[in-house]
Amino acid sequence: MDIDQIKADLENSDFQFRLKACLALREYPTEVSVPILAQHTQDPEFLVRTCVARELGEHKAPESFAALLAMMQHDNTPNVRAEAANAISLAGPESIPHLVATFLEDENWLVRRSILATLLDMECLPEIIEICDQGLKGEDMSVQEASINALGVIAASHGSKAALSRLLEMSELTNVHLRIRVASALRNIDDPEAKRVLSQMMLDPDPRVELAAMGDLL
Repeated sequence: MDIDQIKADLENSDFQFRLKACLALREYPTEVSVPILAQHTQDPEFLVRTCVARELGEHKAPESFAALLAMMQHDNTPNVRAEAANAISLAGPESIPHLVATFLEDENWLVRRSILATLLDMECLPEIIEICDQGLKGEDMSVQEASINALGVIAASHGSKAALSRLLEMSELTNVHLRIRVASALRNIDDPEAKRVLSQMMLDPDPRVELAAMGDLL
């Protein structure tokens, strides 16, 4: 699709034309596509904005980074903010403080889980622990569970004592679903203290926690 047709379709009242035009910009270099994409970060259709965010993430340029940052912080649709977070993470280390700040400010579960996943991929341990602490203080169960899983990953894969310490402290949480997550996380950690606490969780009054703790022993 030639560039004039792309620009025309991006102004079409039918969002499907705008969506196809956004995808067609993949054929063009950064200096052509990014200025056009940046003009459509506030498209009225969230699917188009999601596409814009995804495509901006493919370009390493100050203008694309700035556009994604604005989308991640201010878009009124969580799906778009989550996609912008995924996209901006492709910029590498410079995105980390912005991702952390957004996690701390944005309480939407989808945005938070997306940011947590991207930071896990980037293996930035101090920041992961910081946002997990915040996620565990929140009220959304899915974010709490994702935070426990993340702590388990860095405790098992990177030997993070800070992450392990937090998991051990949570072994007696009143919420059974979170205790199940803790037990599952501890099973993957080769540490004497983790094994000791896990053996205690095998005696948990709730059989679901007991089964989670036993895992491969069954």
